[in-house]
Amino acid sequence: MISGRPVLEMHHIGQVFPGVVALDDVHFDLMQGEVHVLLGENGAGKSTLVKILSGANPRSSGQILLDGVEVRIETPRRAQELGIAIIYQELNLIPALTAAENIFLGREPRRRSGFIDQKRVVTDAQSLLDELHAGIDASRRVCELSVAQQQMVEVARALSLQARILIMDEPTSALTGQEIGELFALIRRLTQRGVSVIYISHRMEEIFEIGERVTVLRDGRHIETRPIAGTSREELVRLMVNRELKEHFPKVRVEPGAEALRVEKLSRRGVLEEISFTLRRGEVLGIAGLLGSGRTELARALFGADPVDGGRIFIKGKPVRIGSPRDAIHQGIGYLTEDRKGQGLVLNLAVRENICLASLARFSRLGWVSRTRESNAASGFVDKLRIRTPGLGQQVRYLSGGNQQKVVMSKWLCSESRILLFDEPTRGIDVGAKVEIYQLMNKLAADGAAILMISSELAEIIGMSDRVLVMCQGRIAGELSAAEATQQKILNLALGGN
Repeated sequence: MISGRPVLEMHHIGQVFPGVVALDDVHFDLMQGEVHVLLGENGAGKSTLVKILSGANPRSSGQILLDGVEVRIETPRRAQELGIAIIYQELNLIPALTAAENIFLGREPRRRSGFIDQKRVVTDAQSLLDELHAGIDASRRVCELSVAQQQMVEVARALSLQARILIMDEPTSALTGQEIGELFALIRRLTQRGVSVIYISHRMEEIFEIGERVTVLRDGRHIETRPIAGTSREELVRLMVNRELKEHFPKVRVEPGAEALRVEKLSRRGVLEEISFTLRRGEVLGIAGLLGSGRTELARALFGADPVDGGRIFIKGKPVRIGSPRDAIHQGIGYLTEDRKGQGLVLNLAVRENICLASLARFSRLGWVSRTRESNAASGFVDKLRIRTPGLGQQVRYLSGGNQQKVVMSKWLCSESRILLFDEPTRGIDVGAKVEIYQLMNKLAADGAAILMISSELAEIIGMSDRVLVMCQGRIAGELSAAEATQQKILNLALGGN
């Protein structure tokens, strides 16, 4: 429900970091009651722009107007006072606290005595959650809630701030199809009340379903703003990457080689039930299934991150014992986790150090790591994978999501892993970077690597897999060849069908 006046205007916004121009003369506006999609490749400047708006980063230049009045947003608190709230891709909640305590954290209603009015905290939070039709008990701890429910708690917190502008950064990256539908219904209710939404996503189908206008950024510059109606996916991709992407899934078929990995009746009580499969050299084996089906738990068990109760693992036909990630690395297994920031990277370390992290023995002598040898190795992967970074010494936290993902992949390539477990390898990265990841997977397979790929995106599973295993409730529900795999067949197996 868009009104005829902009609630937000951003003019000539610039942001310069040491060695990097993150934003260069960017313009953006937002109408009341609008869902305005912010689109661009990783590193295009989307996150920098919304961090300026939310008070997390100061701007180097430019002007911000709310309802036509210029404002300065130096801190997140100031943004909240102005009615601006942001929900990041990595949810910003405290798991041990209740939903109610998270919603009013730092702003708890108090009694005359100065003590927190716990009853009112729960009552007011429950009122907000009921208003969102969330179906959540405000007294439940956040760690007991699903990811979708935690998203609802974040939205309720934004409403408690009386937010007029809600920024949502990749809000569906960990949601199922049904949960995405519920989130979109919630967004529509909010916009009908006059709340304006800035929506960031790399999932093209979502953009066309929920957005009304789209602004494309590229290399820190404003490229174009246009209505989504009448715009094609191909046009948006071209605006984002300034080149035609002929194939979104450029799969190259390779004749599978010798057996690389065999799993027999791998089990973990209540999580995995007698999982058996074979993975061959040069093969990409897709693992599909709904959230909670056991996909990630399977990868963690194979990498030794979680214990198992039974079953056997064979590498090149020989039985091996993998009781820890160290054992897995020693056996030539690399694991790209679904949570790259929390589990795949050390954010405060340099690009060079992260790339060489799983191979330190090769770069050290008598306990001392050779920075020169690290740099020589890391620079090769930076060039090979086209990692955009000001230098090898740049802290990896300052790279875009796609470049961070390439650093994680470089870490396992540097370790010379030949069995690669890829859990959501393209989550949260743009379409151009996705194609680069797919092309790298093709090259790895052609070189004889064996890849097990877990993905929530069925199009990705179908487009890049040689075979597909579908999991349901901790079991292998079925196997499909590349020729047989369709979204309908995969979903049928994932839901427990035949």
